[in-house]
Amino acid sequence: MFLSVLLSFILGFLSFSFLSFSKKLHLKFRRITPIYGPSSYPILGCLISFYKNRHRLLDWYTELLSESPTQTILVQRIGAPRTIITANANNVEHILKTNFTNYPKGQPFTEILGDFLGMGIFNVDGERWNTQRKLASHEFSTKSLREFVVKTLEEVVERRLIPLLDQTAKSNQVVDLQDVLRRFAFDTICKVSLGTDPHCLDDHSHVPVLVEAFDNASQACAMRGMAPIYAVWKSKRALNLGSEKKLKENVKRVHCCINEIIEQKKQKINENRDHKNMDLLSRLLIAGHEDEVVRDMVISFLMAGRDTTSSALTWLFWLTTKHHEVKNEMINEITSINNGDKTLEFDDLKEMKYLQACLNESMRLYPPVAWDSKHAAKDDILPDGTRVQKGNRVTYFQYGMGRMEEIWGKDRLEFKPDRWLDENGESKSVCPYKFPVFQAGPRVCLGKEMAFTQMKYVLASVLRRFEIKPVNVDNPVFVPLLTAHMAGGFNVRISPR
Repeated sequence: MFLSVLLSFILGFLSFSFLSFSKKLHLKFRRITPIYGPSSYPILGCLISFYKNRHRLLDWYTELLSESPTQTILVQRIGAPRTIITANANNVEHILKTNFTNYPKGQPFTEILGDFLGMGIFNVDGERWNTQRKLASHEFSTKSLREFVVKTLEEVVERRLIPLLDQTAKSNQVVDLQDVLRRFAFDTICKVSLGTDPHCLDDHSHVPVLVEAFDNASQACAMRGMAPIYAVWKSKRALNLGSEKKLKENVKRVHCCINEIIEQKKQKINENRDHKNMDLLSRLLIAGHEDEVVRDMVISFLMAGRDTTSSALTWLFWLTTKHHEVKNEMINEITSINNGDKTLEFDDLKEMKYLQACLNESMRLYPPVAWDSKHAAKDDILPDGTRVQKGNRVTYFQYGMGRMEEIWGKDRLEFKPDRWLDENGESKSVCPYKFPVFQAGPRVCLGKEMAFTQMKYVLASVLRRFEIKPVNVDNPVFVPLLTAHMAGGFNVRISPR
């Protein structure tokens, strides 16, 4: 009898313990959901489908994300880290803000860009990033820098860009507007960041050494990131072969050019001939930072300030040729605020709410940076239930986010600037985690206001003077490298308005 009671007690206790453990296990993992992704195979993962879609990765990822219940997918392939790609705004907020410390750039990312960007602010984490961020934040927030930017824009736009476009219109020549805007942006950012002038717009037949080397290095780094198997480029780097050998040569050329500019700048500062010290390079040198740190920081500034703004402008100019009612509304706003009798000022540009809405809508569909990746420092679970393992690459996908019905509605593929304005024509507040084109959270882009100032200045100056007509009627191809561009350029004819 006693044994029967004891056995019943033991069985009851074990049953209770099992149920308690099961409940705890369920509570612990209740938020974990299956991850959607492309077809995968043992060992190879999704390498086969990745290779088949390598020339249309953006659209392929967007299709997969649209089909995923959580707008999150898992991409696993041999030779690359386990990668989670998301277009879920809640996940983006978690990555960029809520659990920011768990999602640094990470060694796999910094290794791709490390040879080029070195220890610059875009390629470091932790204390190095924090130190540079505080320094850059102070410099970008100064009123004197804002005034210097507007003064620089006035000089480069009025004395170079507009005369160039005017001459092109008179000769009825075909011009690659994307190339013009990239040259303009490089002149501008060099003057603002380095206090030097490469004169890219002055001679279209000549490409300065710094520009050519910069472009080649950027493209080589981008191809590293898009390589199906990372071991290939790493082996080529170790053996100094092919594209990796060329990358090394181009990085050396970039460093030589920047180092020479730094030495000249230091000499001017020591001789008190650069008494205004308005450019960022002067400010960094006066603050006492080491030459190598300064070099890497300004290379990062050049990359951010050149290709991103020219990309955004190129795509918006193209969209204005397809949406004449939008273009006319832009011109009406420009002329109502400044009819051309006086120089554009910062306050004028700030009032141009419709122009800003058009820029936002253009960048929603054609973001200058199509995706951005972090690497998990520890295991984690995203808000949508996706399990993240330590070391996983976690990518938030701006291009796909701009095409998600869950975020923008059924008209998501339409170009509609009014979605950024309220009924009074004022700018709407949009969650930055739904539109992370300038990142968000602690790493939000410091140059955001400078970028909008530059882009509005160019739009206002060009649209009120010229008509732009594309030579090719086909829709252009969006190419995502480190920063996106239009394949084959944007060839147009320009005529006076």
